[in-house]
Amino acid sequence: MKNVLNAVDKVEIITLQDNYIDITSGDNSNIVQRAMPIKNMELKNSIIAEHGFSAVVTVTRDNKSSSMLFDFGFSSHGAAINAKTLDINLGQIEVFALSHGHMDHVGGLMELAGLVNKTGIELVVHPDVFRQARYIKTLEEMKIRLPAFTRQMVKQAKVKVVESKTPYPLLDKRVLFLGEIPRTTSFEKGVPNFFYEQGGEEKWDDLPDDTAVVANVKDKGLVVLSGCAHSGIINTVKYAQAVTGIDNIFAVMGGFHLGGPNMEPVIRATIEELKQLRPDYIIPTHCTGRKAVNQIEHELPDNFLLNMSGTKLTFA
Repeated sequence: MKNVLNAVDKVEIITLQDNYIDITSGDNSNIVQRAMPIKNMELKNSIIAEHGFSAVVTVTRDNKSSSMLFDFGFSSHGAAINAKTLDINLGQIEVFALSHGHMDHVGGLMELAGLVNKTGIELVVHPDVFRQARYIKTLEEMKIRLPAFTRQMVKQAKVKVVESKTPYPLLDKRVLFLGEIPRTTSFEKGVPNFFYEQGGEEKWDDLPDDTAVVANVKDKGLVVLSGCAHSGIINTVKYAQAVTGIDNIFAVMGGFHLGGPNMEPVIRATIEELKQLRPDYIIPTHCTGRKAVNQIEHELPDNFLLNMSGTKLTFA
């Protein structure tokens, strides 16, 4: 059974946090609007870039707009400071969604929830975002712990958790939280050195909580937004197509997690599949990695858009 995803006239994505910023880019267009570091005609404002991701997603249909917050960035303050610098009214936010339970996506929850200031606002997550004792093994004997994301943290932020492994509609069915994403491609196998402990036993962390959100722009197609795409960005897009019944892809945006020696072998197959999917726009962010971003831009220059902290992208 296909999930109903009501078409919208416009999707706006304001990035509150990404890994990159360049205040001299000068490449504004009808799609791309960069953050201006100007206040009272002085160069005074600075946008913060961190290894994390957070975005305000606004969908509009018949001049009625609804907004949500997707992910919360790395530090406790970075995304919130950017929201203030950009003069974004977070009081308009109606719901939260989380791509997965890693620290570079949950760190700013408390501060951002405080700016939204709506007790009991829903935070939609996959249940395994709360998986504990996660770590990275750089060597067999070296384990780097990942900060835990807990229900107590959510309680302190005064938000209401909604746990869903299956697609979950948001904003009056104008956005769809995808839930658990099936791993169907032959090359997107996850990160080999991510682990967690359960009952004293070490287990490989396949990150079942990794997910994305999707909207449908009328007559254009799907806008797919991932956090890190640990499930694989191709798996993510194909699942979005399957559950919505919509084949056309307007934009693919988010972290593609293709950085570093463990993931770089996946770059070539990912680009070839992106070519087959034929999205109008490809916007690699956050953890995609420099080599992958450069190759995507080189091979798909007419589709590539560069994202930054503070950028607003409009798909209409």
